[in-house]
Amino acid sequence: MADRQRLDVPRSRTRSVTSFLRLNPDAVGQFAEGIARFLGTGRFLAVQTIIVIVWITLNVAAVRLRWDPYPFILLNLAFSTQAAYAAPLILLAQNRQADRDRVQAEEDRARAASMRADTEYLARELASLRVAVGELATRDFIRGELTRILDGDEDGEKREKKSKKKRDAVS
Repeated sequence: MADRQRLDVPRSRTRSVTSFLRLNPDAVGQFAEGIARFLGTGRFLAVQTIIVIVWITLNVAAVRLRWDPYPFILLNLAFSTQAAYAAPLILLAQNRQADRDRVQAEEDRARAASMRADTEYLARELASLRVAVGELATRDFIRGELTRILDGDEDGEKREKKSKKKRDAVS
């Protein structure tokens, strides 16, 4: 009975090859970006050029140290290996940069839409203020009304209509 597997207890996880290869995508991406940045520098090109010159010089001039004779097959193998790793790392770094650019573009679009909405709101408010200011009594209108009241003028209504026509014509 002890040899039988219990169904009420989860199985223990066994380590497999795939669980060993689980890597943090951000850490891999940061590593790839660091390598891509280094591969694109003048320092890398200078160091690689010096290594190649020393390699070829030692294999041509130093007879006892020849580990890679003239066709330099080992050097070609090293360059091929470097290229095989460099290309995917550079592509990974470019993909991460494209993702960052996409997020930045979306934020820029959202910010532009918000600014457009704010601008439209302010334009509507400004238009309503202009309308409200146009409906305010002017100094001349108030002066005329006060004069009419003080003079007891019965023709004040006629004068009011004329001043209103003038205001409407000016607006």
